[in-house]
Order: sequence, then structure tokens, then C-alpha cells
Amino acid sequence: MVEMVTGKDYRRMIAGAYKAFMREHQYINSLNVFPVPDGDTGTNMLLTLGAVARSVAEAPEAGIGPLAKRAADSAIMGARGNSGVILSQIFRGIARGLAGKEQATSSEVGKAFQYGVLYAYRAVSRPVEGTILSVAKGIAKGARRTVRETLPFSDILKEAISAGREALNKTPEQLPILKQAGVVDAGGQGLLVFLTGCLEGLEGVGSGPEADWDRTLTLTVPGVEEFDIAHPYCTEFIVKNCSLNRNEARKLLLPQGDSLVLAEGDNVLKVHIHSAHPGAVLEMALTWGTLHDIKIDNMADQHRQTVIPAPAKQALAVITVADGEGFQAMMKKMGAQLVIAGGQTMNPPVEDFMSAVHSGQAERYIILPNNKNIILAANQAKKLLGDRVEVVPTVNIPQGLAALLAFDSDKAIADNVAAMTERMGAVQAAGVTIAVRDSLVNGQIVPAGRFIGVVDNRVLADGADLPTALLELAEKLSITDAEVVSLYYGSELTEAEAEKLAKQLQDKYSTVEVELYAGGQALYPLIISIE
Repeated sequence: MVEMVTGKDYRRMIAGAYKAFMREHQYINSLNVFPVPDGDTGTNMLLTLGAVARSVAEAPEAGIGPLAKRAADSAIMGARGNSGVILSQIFRGIARGLAGKEQATSSEVGKAFQYGVLYAYRAVSRPVEGTILSVAKGIAKGARRTVRETLPFSDILKEAISAGREALNKTPEQLPILKQAGVVDAGGQGLLVFLTGCLEGLEGVGSGPEADWDRTLTLTVPGVEEFDIAHPYCTEFIVKNCSLNRNEARKLLLPQGDSLVLAEGDNVLKVHIHSAHPGAVLEMALTWGTLHDIKIDNMADQHRQTVIPAPAKQALAVITVADGEGFQAMMKKMGAQLVIAGGQTMNPPVEDFMSAVHSGQAERYIILPNNKNIILAANQAKKLLGDRVEVVPTVNIPQGLAALLAFDSDKAIADNVAAMTERMGAVQAAGVTIAVRDSLVNGQIVPAGRFIGVVDNRVLADGADLPTALLELAEKLSITDAEVVSLYYGSELTEAEAEKLAKQLQDKYSTVEVELYAGGQALYPLIISIE
């Protein structure tokens, strides 16, 4: 008899995977090969999976195909960081493989997981061996062997995990930086935790902390009182040739929000709902018929408009990401329309970019991610929103500030993207932080707890104290050729302490103009911009 995998099985697998990540995400974070405090692969995958687990747990659908579709939609909207985006694409491939099925054979589910790996590869423009993709490829090969044998799905998962672990153990040989750090790839480890959790959930043996669905919106506008509301998006639309009646639609929409109002006509349904996830509501409604007269209003913005006058809608605006009140205020002053809180170790999800665009303050937007681990999430938002959005791939805050200087709202979006991309390349950025793990730097061991100077994840300097690390980093950067050096001090330093550091740098490099600003960022006491 052929084993069938049901929607209930799928729910158990997702719940098990989330519990496994609650248990293991800090270990995954510890596998970060760089000593800088941005080892957030585990956290990003956990938060992405949390959005999926919450959605699946609350879903009214019973069939495995509709549940997989809901999971994929939630993963895309909740994806955080590069690892989260890749995980979301795995869910998307699984949903494709299970589309239209109320239940599926073990073989069909195994093939769906292979689709997931294919979609993950497509998400990365230049796949690199020794990363999560190598492990995903190994998992797919293991699943392919057992799928042919029509084994129970638990056996398919076990073989996939075994093959994935074999691939993971090879990653240090494929990427020298992993071998030097003595670790395996963090994303690959995360993928094995995901499958292990699926197996635990399927077999009912999983353990981990209880799920916590509490989550707050991270979209902020500096200088304006925060507005806390569970379902901030007033969503209205019409479904023509609707395949559901009013009562059927009500059952599906009730878990999505509140203030639900439905008006039914001949094959037409008018929907009004307040939701935290308007994209998920629209994706669901697309399966009922064709959508018309879509209108999404951010009620938090409406609240803000009672505090400050609403600006006129612009043709073009900038959405930027920043950590720290100082940086957020600077970017607002320099012309950023919306600032999303985020940065090192707290990458915003795709949904935050979607929400910012749906706020309706401009016709089109340019996104500045300002962090290498946020670029994929920004690009995913562009895929979902089309030509309403362009991304200038800034990888740090100084690049973002430089790009904003080149922004001109009166020019076409293509001209702005070109100018901002060129401008960001004229800035060299560096930072001083504290090593979170022992590392090998220029043949020398740098122990955890030392201050280190970092450029593009390369450690160029270290010292027992902050001034020593700063001055050594400045020497390695050859700042004597610079015109201006900007120091942005973080939340860990007082203004007086930062002024003393700036004076030490100015005294040593008298021909260079040193400017000091309060960035307010976490984790990095100093961020340096050289022009």
C-alpha cells in the first residue's frame, strides 16, 4: 500500500521544524565564519520559519497543496536576510510540487522538495559551492534515490538528511574560509535543522520551546510617535467570477484580520478587511476569481497624518534601512521618505519593504538595503512589486548616505539608480567592533573580546582597547589620501568619549578633516566613512 502524506502531516512537519530552530538557531549563528557580530543566519531562518509556522497553524485549509501554498506565501513575505530568502524559495518550490493536491504520495512530496532546491538555486545569481546551495543539492540527490524506491516519507527524509550531512561536511574543503575558521556552512546547517525538525514533527518526537507568534511591525518613521495596531492595513477589493459564496469566503478570511465586511452579488464579492498581511489576503483571493479595484491603506499612516500634515504623493521616493536613531534621522533629513529599522543581526523581512511601498507615499521607489544580508530581501520585494521598485545594492550605511546625496526626485528613476550606484562606489567604509569568536588574522590569533577593525568582513586591525584598534585601522586604510573622514559613534559610546577618539584621529592626521556624528548604531562603537 502506498503511503499518503496529508495536510495534517504537513502541519506537524512545519511545527516540528520551527521547534527545532527554536532549539538550534543560536548554534547556527555561532557558525558564522567572521569574528564580527553579524552571525544571524540562524535567527533569520528562525524568523522566516516562524512566519510560516504561524500561518500554517492558523490556516483553515486542510489539503496539503493549499497549505503548502499558504506556507510559501508566508515565507516570501516573512523572509529575512539572504538565508531566509533562500529558505522561502525552497517553500515556493515545495508548493509548486504539491499544487492542487489534497494529499500526496511519499514520492510526490519527495519530488516537491527537489523542486524546492531548484527554486533556491534560481534565487542566487551566482551560486557558490560550499554554501547552503551545496547542501541543498546533496539533499536533493539523497531524496531522488529514495523517491525511486517509493519508501515511506520518513525514510525519504532520513536519507535526505544523511546525504545533506555528507554534503555539509564537505563545505570546509570547498570554501577555504570555512576551513580556516574550523566550521561548516551555517546556512547548510540550518537546512539540515529544518529537515530534522520536519522529521521530528512527522514522527511526533520533536522538542523545543513553545511557539511565540508575538511580532511587531518594524517600519518606523523617525521623529513620529509610534502607532501600535494588530491589523494596520485596510484592504478592499472586488472579486469577479468568484467561485466562493459569502459564507465560504468569510470562513477563509476571518483568520486573516478583523473588521471584515463582505457584500455579495451575481458572481461578484466585495471584500473589506483590516489585516496585518494584505499580500496574503490578495494571494488567497486570487484563487477565487479575478481581482479588481484593489485599495490598501495604512491606518498607521492615517494616524500619523493627525500628528503631521500628510505630504503630497511623490513620483519617486527612497526607502532605506538603518540601525540607530542618529542614522535614521540623518537619512530622513537627506531625503529618504521611509526608514525601516534594521541592520546587523536584525534584518527586516520582505514584508516590511512591501508595507513601505504599499504606504502609498510615492508612485515608485528606490530601496537602499545598506547591508549585504538584506539585499536578497530587497530584490525579492522587487520581484513581487515589479517596476514600482528598483534596488541600489548598498552594503553599508556610509554607502547608503552617499547614495542619498545623489538622489534627485525630479529625475527619472533610471537616472537616479545610475547616479546613486556610481556615488556609493566613491565611499570606503570600515567599522570597529568586538570579536565574538577567536579568529586568525594575518597569521596571528585574535581572541574573542578584542577590538577589531573591519572592512568588507576582512579584519585589518585589532587592539586591546578601542583607540588602539581605531588608529591601527586608520593606518591600514591609508587615510592620509582622503579629504574627509566621518566617524559615526554608536549607542555604546558617550559624546565625550567619541569626541576624544575623534581628536586622537585628527591629531595623528592633521591634513585630513575628521567629522563626528552620532549614529546610535548597536554592536559597532565606530563606523568610519572615507571619501
